[in-house]
Formats: sequence, C-alpha cells, structure tokens
Amino acid sequence: MGDRDEEEELQMALRMSLHGSPPAQPEPKRSKPPSPAGESPEAEARRKQRELMAAAAEKRLRSVPSPATVVLPPPTVGAEQTSAPEAAKEDVKVESEPTVVPMEDVKEAEMAAEVEVEVEVEEEKEGEELPPDVAEKLWVMVFGIGVSKAVLAQWTNQGIRFSSDAETTMGLVQHEGGPCGVLATVQAYVLKYLLFFSDNLGNPEVSDPSYASGQRRFYQSSFAARDDFSSLTEDGKTRALVHAMVEILFLCGAGKKAAVALIGGVNRGVSGPDNTKEIDAALEGLSVESAMDLQKVLRISTFTSRKDAFHLLLSNIRLFESRLGAMLFLISSLLSRGLECIQADRDDPSQPLVTAPFGHASQEIVNLLLCGEAVPNVFDGKMDLGGGMSLKGIPNDVEVGFLTLLESLNLCKVGQYLKRPKWPIWVVGSESHYTVLFALNPNVQEENELEERESKIRRAFDAQDQSGGGGFISVEGFQQVLRDSDINFPSDKLEDLCNPGIIVWSEFWQALLQLDKRSGGMKDPTGLMGKKQFTIYHFNGIAKSVLNGNANIGGLTPIQRPRICKLNVSVPPRWTQDEYLADVVSSSTSGSKDDSVLSLAPPFQTCQHAPLVDCIRTRWPRAVCSWVGDVPSIV
Repeated sequence: MGDRDEEEELQMALRMSLHGSPPAQPEPKRSKPPSPAGESPEAEARRKQRELMAAAAEKRLRSVPSPATVVLPPPTVGAEQTSAPEAAKEDVKVESEPTVVPMEDVKEAEMAAEVEVEVEVEEEKEGEELPPDVAEKLWVMVFGIGVSKAVLAQWTNQGIRFSSDAETTMGLVQHEGGPCGVLATVQAYVLKYLLFFSDNLGNPEVSDPSYASGQRRFYQSSFAARDDFSSLTEDGKTRALVHAMVEILFLCGAGKKAAVALIGGVNRGVSGPDNTKEIDAALEGLSVESAMDLQKVLRISTFTSRKDAFHLLLSNIRLFESRLGAMLFLISSLLSRGLECIQADRDDPSQPLVTAPFGHASQEIVNLLLCGEAVPNVFDGKMDLGGGMSLKGIPNDVEVGFLTLLESLNLCKVGQYLKRPKWPIWVVGSESHYTVLFALNPNVQEENELEERESKIRRAFDAQDQSGGGGFISVEGFQQVLRDSDINFPSDKLEDLCNPGIIVWSEFWQALLQLDKRSGGMKDPTGLMGKKQFTIYHFNGIAKSVLNGNANIGGLTPIQRPRICKLNVSVPPRWTQDEYLADVVSSSTSGSKDDSVLSLAPPFQTCQHAPLVDCIRTRWPRAVCSWVGDVPSIV
C-alpha cells in the first residue's frame, strides 16, 4: 500500500511540475536509501523506477521558470512613468497570476517525461554480462568445438519474423536451414495464442498456467472461424509472438524464472516502434564466431515476473526479428533452464545441441521448447534399462505436440503426451526439417468411446514396453496390461498369445479387434465404429519460389513466400486390414448388392499421398487425406 501511495505522490509532483506550479520552496535532493536486505528483483526494480521518476520530477521542476522571477520589460522612452506603489501593485498582480499551459502541451510533456524515465530504467535493466567461463561452456554446448562458418552463418542470419504474404501472414519465415527446430516450435505456440487466445492478447500474464487453465475451453476466434488469416493485425501478431516466447522461457525455467538474452547497447539511440532498419544497421558488421565474441556483446536479464518479462521482450521484439533473433532465443531458453540442468537432461551431453554437419536443431532443442527439458527421446516418461541406467523421455503433458515421419518408418515411438497435446497443434519432424500442423477446431482431439478405449490399452502396453518403442512386452508385462485394461481373453486365445514368450503389439491388436467390447476388446457388434472427418492445416516456413499472378503484366511471376496447405482428413471406422481390403475389393469390383458388405465399406473418397500423410497416420491411423494444389512438403 505504501508503494502505491508513494508512486501517486511522485506522479502528482511530476504533473505539478508540468503545469508550472512548483512548490514554494525547492525540496532538497534526497539521498538514495540503502537497498533493504532480501529485496526481490521486482521490488528493487520498482524502487529504482520510483527514484528515477522522483529525479525526473525534480529536474523538470528546476527547469520550469518561476512566475515570481519574471522580469518586466523596462518602460519605453517617453512613456509616462509609473509611481513606485503602482509598480509594486503590478508586481504583486503578476505574481498572483498562474501560468496557463495548454492541456495538449501538458500531455505531450508528460509522455516525454515518461519516455525519459523508461529509457533510464531500460538502461538500468540492460542486463549482466556472462562470465567468460560460462560463455565458453554455453558455446561448446550449442555448437561444439570447431564449428564451421556455414553453420554459424545459418544461426546468425535468421530472425523470428512474420511473413509479409497475406495468405501466410500468421507464419514465421525461415531463410536458413539450421534453426527450423526453434522457429517451428515458436510458431506452434504463436498459433496457440492467435487461434485460441486472440481476445486476451492484451493481458501480459495470459501465458500463466493458472490463467490458461481457466481459459481451457474449446473456442475459436472470429478470424479462425472465417478461415481468414489476412485479417490478423500486426499488433496482434507481435503480442502473440511475445506471449509465445514468455511461455516457452518460463516453461524452461520450471515456471519460476525466465532469462532473456539481448545484445548490449543495440537499443540505445534507437527509437520508434518500427525500428527494424536502425537495429539492422546497429548489428551491421557484428561478428559472432566464438565464445569470446558472444561474451562481449551478450547481456542477460532474469525475471520471476511474467509481466516484466513480457514488457522487456515487447520493447526488444525488433531485436529478435533481426538476423540474430533465433540464436538469441535459443540462448535465452538454455539459460532459463540452466546449463547444468540442460546437461543433466541429456543422454549424451558430449554432443553439441546443433548437429553437424548441416547445423540442424537437435531433438533435444525441440523437446526443451516443448516440455521444458532437453531430453533426447519422444516417448512418455523414462525407460529403465536395468543396472541403474535409463533413457529420458517427455515427463508430462504438453501445450503443443510433436509428430514425426521417423515413427512411420519404425525408427522411433512418439508417446501420447506429444501426440495428444492440450491444443490441436503439432510440430512435424522429417529427416532434415521441422514444420507445423494445426487445426482450427479442437474437436479433432476428442475421442469416442472406442478411441478412448484404444488409448487406455495402448498406454498400458507402452508402460510395460522396455524395447525402446519396438512394440513388444514380456508375458509378465502382458498379464499386467490385461489387469489394468480389464481385458478377458478366452483361455485358448490367451495361451496362443503367450506361447512365443513375448507379446507383439500388432498381434495383440488383431486379437483385440476380434474380441467383443463387452469382454474388453474392440469389436463392435453394430459395425459402426465412429468415422471422423475434419480439416487440418500444414505450414512450412521455408521461403520458396511460387508463382504469383500479376495483373500489370498479365502473367505469373515467382515470389518468395512460405507455404500453407489445407487438408481434408477422413478417418474411417476400425476394422482389421483383411476386412478393409476385402470390403474395398468387393465394393469396387464385384458390384455386389449385399447390404452387409456395402454398410461396412467406406464411402469413396479421393485419396492423395505424401510423407505428411504418413505423419498424420501416426496420430490418426487409417486417415485418408486430400488437398487442392501443390503437395504439402515437410522438407
């Protein structure tokens, strides 16, 4: 309460100074009180801001001329002389007349004074240098020893900047190959705020989990419902980006802190909301090719308040849009987590986070931004290898998810935490690139009764799978799965499954499809398994040449722009592969009029294929996809 009263007094003093009404006697300059012991960073920042405001008020009071010191011009020659008493009366009259300042000038002066105070506070908060040994450790952790100039060029020439193309205006543009893991993950969080929090972008604390949990209702913003991304405002996009950055940094800091890495001195002398050109000019010639180069220019600010972090990032967003933006945000994320914690998260901390020779962001970087820990695997939880050894996966549920082409190739297994995020947005990984898949309607995440049943059984099976995602478990583990999932196989079928000594998921699943759901299986006597149809979008931030109509020349000209593709997805009912093929053949070749066959056969739909479809099928098995135009690319 005392802090608020003092701030109000300072604001009143500042306003009085701007109206030209100074106090009768100037107040002597107060000495700076010592910092209270145990003062929090936020309290210290508020105290310093009050002191700066007080100093600015006193400075302005001294600069305003007092009406009492106004000197009247001497009488002109030949003019009638005025008696001394009358002159004294006139002097008194002048003293009693207040100086009138137009309100417009007052408001402009107040804004100028506030800017002056903010600049002084900003300089006070520029951040701290990294110790040389910490800078060296950070550099080696990210790039390793002997990093190539080509890799450094990728990471020092990629900003976090929105597309200027109307159709892809909600997307971040990628010009270099390496930082796609950072850009795609930030993009996923940006879409979360644009699609589902568009009415709350003005709240600097909207990224707080306690706030978001209260907003966890499924709704769509007005522009999303119209499928019109071109209606997004620049301010809305910028705030969505800043909210995304704040959420990721506090996620890395376990919800307690966030570190923001800036380039020292860049914002000094640079003014205006759109100062991109000035910042680019300030960074011209700046070379970051070693830990020493990084240590010289990097300044770190640490926050425990989301609001304070939001305002600092918002005031420095043009720096993150500059050529160093992606690298600065990666460094901010690593420092928010803490370098020691980063190394403890990893299975092999001797390898750099940016992989050689092409400079791609590792899965550890993507996982850090998705779940707050730099774990190298995408399965749920930990995998015990015995002998006190284990592999680390995703520790808990996430806001936005992850799918990968590698799973369709049986090279890894993505867990349910990443496949079923809180919002219908997924980073999509291929062998060499990261893109984003998203839906406008969160209903695509909802499950019917049998889907929920499958998810429960799969989680129970994966909990016993110690093969690294190989899809098989021991007989003892199988017995536990049956108990956890309330599955009752006939004794002969159970014996057949257990005879080999291991139980493979594919064989287990085929048996479940034949087992009535009243016994815990997946067979539906009605034959209606709950078909799904929905629309989903794929965004690839890599700027590629595409043809653009030009009315002036009557032809097509190539332009550089990211790509977005709208896909129609249909997920047919569940049945065994043999049944599916038999039904398709029967309906397409025999011309049978048997109602029992026709009722089971899926309706005809044009089916198109691309590697992206294989990724989608890891989330929605049997999905059939179609689109208009170019094939969606995940590379």
